[in-house]
Parts: sequence; structure tokens; C-alpha cells
Amino acid sequence: MYASEVRQHLMLLGEERVLAHEAGLDHDRAYMADLDDEIATYRSAYMGAVVTEIAMLRARIDGPLVG
Repeated sequence: MYASEVRQHLMLLGEERVLAHEAGLDHDRAYMADLDDEIATYRSAYMGAVVTEIAMLRARIDGPLVG
């Protein structure tokens, strides 16, 4: 996945969290814990995707590291 795709999904999860709160589901501990875990997973995936894309861009611009 590209960083932009991961970010889009992360944004949707944030919206889901707001909607869950508005619907009173923030009292459902299992649901909120699952949602929080998924958000944490996608945050980590987003950081990994961003770092990878930056490294790939750097390699295209400067060429591979030698030595």
C-alpha cells in the first residue's frame, strides 16, 4: 500500500471513532479497544510506508548507496 492509501484508511478509522462516540458506543469496551488497536496498527503502517517512500525517492534522486 502507498502511504496515501494507508493515510486514507487511517482517516476513515478516525471518523469511525467519532461516529462511535456520537452513537454512544464508547461505552462498549471491546469495540473501542478493537478500534483503538486497528488505529494503532494503521499509524505504524503509515509511518513505515512514509519512511519507505522517502527512502525510495532519495534512491531515485541520488542513486543507490555504495560502500
